[in-house]
Amino acid sequence: MAERSQYEELARQLSAIGAVKRGLARLLPAECPPGSTAVLALLDRYGEMRMSRLAELLAVDMSVTSRHVAHVAERGLIERQPDPGDKRSRILRLTPAGKDLLDDLGRRSADLFAHHLKDWSDDEVGQLNAMLARLRRDFGDCRAHATTRTPAQ
Repeated sequence: MAERSQYEELARQLSAIGAVKRGLARLLPAECPPGSTAVLALLDRYGEMRMSRLAELLAVDMSVTSRHVAHVAERGLIERQPDPGDKRSRILRLTPAGKDLLDDLGRRSADLFAHHLKDWSDDEVGQLNAMLARLRRDFGDCRAHATTRTPAQ
C-alpha cells in the first residue's frame, strides 16, 4: 500500500485535471455543451435506450436528462421514437448527424492530445490509459457509493 502522502498528491493531481477537461470542453461547438455531448456519447456506446436508462448512465435526475435530450433532439442529433413495448416511453437513438458530430469531436480531441502530449511515447500514453482505466474500475460505479462515507470522514 502506498504512503498517505502519495494518496494526497493523487487527490491534488486529479483535482487539477480540470484544466484538461476545460481544454476539451473548448472543442465543443456552442450548440453542443458537455451534457449534450455526454448524451450522444452514451447513445453511441450503448445503443438505443429509454430515457430512464440514460438518466442512470448520466447519474443525474430525469429532469436534467430531459433537458439534455430535448436540446440534442431539437438539433437533429438524436431521435425519440415510441417504445413498442410501452407506448408511454420513448426510445432514444443517435442520428447520422449525431454520429458525425461525435466522430468530429473524437478526431479533434485526439488532435488536441497529440499536440499536448507530442513528447510522450506510445508506451507512456498506453500506460496512462491503462492506469486511468484501472482507477475507474477500482472505484466502480460511483453512483452506488454516493451515500457512502469514506473512513476518513
